[in-house]
Amino acid sequence: MMRMTVPLFLCGLMLVTSRASAGPLRAGAARVDLTPAADGALPMAGYGGRTQGFKGIHDRIFVRAIVLDDGATQAAIVSWESLFVPDAVWATTSKRVADEAGIRPEYLLLSAVHDHGAPTLAPNDPTPQQVAYRTTVENAAVEAVRRAKAQLQPARFGIGTSRAYVNMNRREYSEGRGWWLGYNDEGPSDKTVTVLRFDDLKGKPIAFWINYPVHAVVMGPENYQITGDIAGATSRFVEQHYLGNDRPRSDMGMLLRLRPEEKGTGEGAIALWTSGAAGDQNPISTSNGEDFTLVDGLGKILGEAAVRAAANIKTAPEVALRGAHKVVTCPGRRVEPGPTPRAEYTFNDADPVNIRLSLLTINDVALAGVSGEVFTLIAQRLQKESPARHTVMVTHTNGSSGYIPNDAAFEPVSYEVTASRLKPGCAEGAIVTGFLELIGRRSF
Repeated sequence: MMRMTVPLFLCGLMLVTSRASAGPLRAGAARVDLTPAADGALPMAGYGGRTQGFKGIHDRIFVRAIVLDDGATQAAIVSWESLFVPDAVWATTSKRVADEAGIRPEYLLLSAVHDHGAPTLAPNDPTPQQVAYRTTVENAAVEAVRRAKAQLQPARFGIGTSRAYVNMNRREYSEGRGWWLGYNDEGPSDKTVTVLRFDDLKGKPIAFWINYPVHAVVMGPENYQITGDIAGATSRFVEQHYLGNDRPRSDMGMLLRLRPEEKGTGEGAIALWTSGAAGDQNPISTSNGEDFTLVDGLGKILGEAAVRAAANIKTAPEVALRGAHKVVTCPGRRVEPGPTPRAEYTFNDADPVNIRLSLLTINDVALAGVSGEVFTLIAQRLQKESPARHTVMVTHTNGSSGYIPNDAAFEPVSYEVTASRLKPGCAEGAIVTGFLELIGRRSF
């Protein structure tokens, strides 16, 4: 890797807390419904061409939370089925979690699954209905943390991985369009499914944290129904698997076909899905119109991979939690407006871009949260250089910084490069170096 030549600026106070030894783990988990009222007609997020509000609800969307306690401090891992975490929403929600649940911001990972099937949280000139829905989401996240904390119980923790072939690099070259959105089965792509497992002392699952690098865009811009897309389908599959683990396997199909108002409402283990470094990753196939067959199919494949990983995890009853975050700032630019894709692009200087790096370590596991859509090769470089035994990048976390390509990906220009607010040469090094500083060189 080339040494950075673009100036890097660090801003904000770096917050680091640590404890010398592990303590007995307690864990709790909860899920709160985010589904808007059926007659809400709120505009949906993610596709610029959709100008109408949603027309129906296919499956309900949720915020899920896991709260951990090591005897000295508490941490919260939260994920909501929405497009992203706007900076203003992060600021409000993290303060409320600190004030109302007693969990400090450096111990909070608040992630979005990057769902294009949910209402937007950051519209321009929002209507009163949109402001009210954003407040609903913030309230639900705080409530999920409160409920999870109220259910803290002695627990065991472990990590496992498997592989699922449901993602693909989406930067494809074609004559006449150049590099644009498509399917590139030779491009960089990580197939790893990472699962954190939290059990009670009898081995019954309390919660799972699932991480996989793919855009939640199985449903395309023609869809006007509320859905959690592949993220929601994966969480439902895992939750229903453990809810119905005494049922014959032939009944699992029935569980997946529950009516929308029934989906995901059962008691049992919580399966919290997060997006890995998916800035350049799409599902291997997408749907046209409003046919959800592929969503449930790919969700089942990914859910089964998560279940396989979970089945082989060895758990331990003691953990040490450590939280830290910092903000790095890189020079910004904007592409001049015009038709896309096109032969040539002009970029102009723009405001610097803040990227929040949020670290939560659980024993030898480093969860590296980034406030943006990070390309695969950045995460792989961090994993290679990290001293932690397990380093997992979770994106769309604690804010929103847009697309973050690795340095080499800025040329040739692709969709993600035109959408990024960053100048090349800064973000990759800032993220990797920033996390290495936060993780430190202590023994793992």
